[in-house]
Amino acid sequence: MGTVTIGVSIAVPEPHGSLLQELRAGFGDAAAHGIPTHVTLLPPTEVDEADLTAVDAHLGEVAAAGRPFPMRLSGTGTFRPLSPVVYVRVVEGAEACTRLQQRVRDASGPVPRELQFPYHPHVTVAHGIDEAAMDRAFDELADYDAEWPCTGFALYEQGADGVWRKLREYTFGGPVVPTQPDHAGAYAPRLLP
Repeated sequence: MGTVTIGVSIAVPEPHGSLLQELRAGFGDAAAHGIPTHVTLLPPTEVDEADLTAVDAHLGEVAAAGRPFPMRLSGTGTFRPLSPVVYVRVVEGAEACTRLQQRVRDASGPVPRELQFPYHPHVTVAHGIDEAAMDRAFDELADYDAEWPCTGFALYEQGADGVWRKLREYTFGGPVVPTQPDHAGAYAPRLLP
């Protein structure tokens, strides 16, 4: 067994997820189709494949203790010049996301991860592209607004091709195995024990 790169996030549901993903691609972000639209709870983290069972159990416990909360996206922000990112702002649900990501990364759990920057929930819509395209993303999504009830989160694995694929969904109150394939329909998710 080797290592795998995992991430934990709240998926932005349809139709919002696909719309933002297509817009991200349209701004010239080559990674757009390999990254489902999301709010990060655990950034890309390398773990031993043998530890996935412990990660799964931990995330199940975090989800079981969680409760649904309202999420609302509105307007844009940027991390420039510190980081070349334009994002859609989380204006409702940010505190709940912050508490949730703290539980996911808790030092007593299997993925105690220190963050490079303070946690700031957001939905990336442009990353590492030229400045003019970053400005366009910032301006074109300035009036963007979407809301939904957040009922859980998911564990993802980054493949050798750079594409992030869902391993399992965790609904607040318990885990649910995903039934949907990735955007190409070609991936059958690995089921965790």
